[in-house]
Amino acid sequence: MSTVLIGLTGALAVVFAANPDRIDPRNGYMTFSRTSTKPQTRTVSDSGALLLFLLAGGLAARLLLAHLTFLNPDEVLHYLLSAEPSFDMAYKASFTTTAHPPLLIVLLHYWRLLGNSEFVLRLPSVLAGTAFCWIMFLWLQRMTDRTTALIGLSLLSFSPSLISLSAENRQYSLLMFFCASSLYFLERAIGENSAGMMLLSSLSLYLALLTHYSSFIFALTLGIYALVRVRTSKPRTRVVVAWIVGQLGALGLCAFLYVSQISRLKSRGLPSEIANTWLRASIFHSGQDHFVTFCVRNTVRLFRYFFSHGTIGVVALLLFVLGIVSLLRDKISPQDPRNPTSRQSALLLGLPFLITLSAAFAGLYPYGGTRHDALFAGFAMAGVSIGLTRLEVWKKWLTPTAVAGALLICNLFPSPTPPFILPKNQNRKLMNEATNFLRSSAPPGSVFFTDYQGALVLSYYFCPARLVPFEQPQRSFLKSDCGTYQVVTFTKTIWSFEPAIFPNTLREMQQTYGLGSDATVWLFQAGWINENEDKWIAELKQYGCHEPRNFGPNILICQMTLR
Repeated sequence: MSTVLIGLTGALAVVFAANPDRIDPRNGYMTFSRTSTKPQTRTVSDSGALLLFLLAGGLAARLLLAHLTFLNPDEVLHYLLSAEPSFDMAYKASFTTTAHPPLLIVLLHYWRLLGNSEFVLRLPSVLAGTAFCWIMFLWLQRMTDRTTALIGLSLLSFSPSLISLSAENRQYSLLMFFCASSLYFLERAIGENSAGMMLLSSLSLYLALLTHYSSFIFALTLGIYALVRVRTSKPRTRVVVAWIVGQLGALGLCAFLYVSQISRLKSRGLPSEIANTWLRASIFHSGQDHFVTFCVRNTVRLFRYFFSHGTIGVVALLLFVLGIVSLLRDKISPQDPRNPTSRQSALLLGLPFLITLSAAFAGLYPYGGTRHDALFAGFAMAGVSIGLTRLEVWKKWLTPTAVAGALLICNLFPSPTPPFILPKNQNRKLMNEATNFLRSSAPPGSVFFTDYQGALVLSYYFCPARLVPFEQPQRSFLKSDCGTYQVVTFTKTIWSFEPAIFPNTLREMQQTYGLGSDATVWLFQAGWINENEDKWIAELKQYGCHEPRNFGPNILICQMTLR
């Protein structure tokens, strides 16, 4: 990773040094200067090489991470949902425990036929994450210029959070790819008066809606932006009709998803439970949070998430604001009325943040430093790129050096917002060591005590079958067979053990299964363990946990003698 980013510094510096940019007074955007035919040919060749370098480097980073790390509990759950015997069963399973539309589960149902290793299961996400960077480059180049697009591609390709999401068996890479495609095809549809491109934009939007519910925010953003663009650009009637039909289809799909899944999730109280637990800081609580403080704090957290670094995240936020302000101040209209004005571009970049912030105030969707807002990374990086190119006081070699240096720091010294698992703590070797330790240390017939996320991990890495049902069980504990072992899973909380109630949890489990005061169980945890790990382990020792073994900070095993 560091080698790739160091090379990025030199490559960017060469291209920028060979190709000084200026503001074109005709449209307010950055354009390449064309002083002679020969230098322009060399510049195109150099920027083409940089483009391939960025895409290849981003793909390599994602492939490497997908190969080296074990599946986190969320990833295992997605695989288990897809591993049902039939399409119909997998489709129905997708409407049980996950608060997501069914597209990823349906895709994995067929993709897993190629294999069920970590790398194979993550490959669709890796490819979609890389394709997202490519589509965003094409869109940003169409909206601004090649230099700004290359900066945006650099940020998207080497953002630590986007690399991590693209190397996980999750919905977000597919979501970002479909949304970027919808946006790109919309611009082409209006700019080229193409009803076919408008159809592709609508189809991409439908796929995004079937992937993740944050696409509802994107759909609203795109609808408002398209309405403004259609009004000023005045495309052909068939293009407008195609857009209206596409919007009606999107509304119908949203209604279907609300009735079939969102309403069920609300009736089960899942959104409220999440909003009051680990996503609490991302939802506005009237009477507890201050309006301005919430806006500023969570916007800073969001940009910190994008860059996995606090200081660089703040600098990026300032550049984003600069980019938006500079677009709003541009008053020169583009030569071609089919192209967006600067103010329309500012509307597009800022609108998803405003909509999500409003949803957070209403308690409908989180706004802050979590992966649930990953969709807006494309808009954020575009704004940051525009802000950078508008800093005319920077020397031409300073911008690429600063970009590459910032990305290098973000990847070498990440400080993401919790909950998170650092890649070094998610190495597959650690999981192999943990499971080998269980097999060699726990005699046949031993009882393992775990939480829901630990049971998911055991289901994939240790036990021959799934340990927990997809539907939330009514009982506090669930006992399952795991080969020659027994696994007791605590299912009362949504995901993991709660340190505050663990003594009562342990006592209740002991009484439920009639375990004597000298009985021995093996505690197993894997995934997002309590943030205050040292304190948690110290408490466990008070409850009979002898010589706890850590296989990295995110895997914990200890033999417990009940009292």
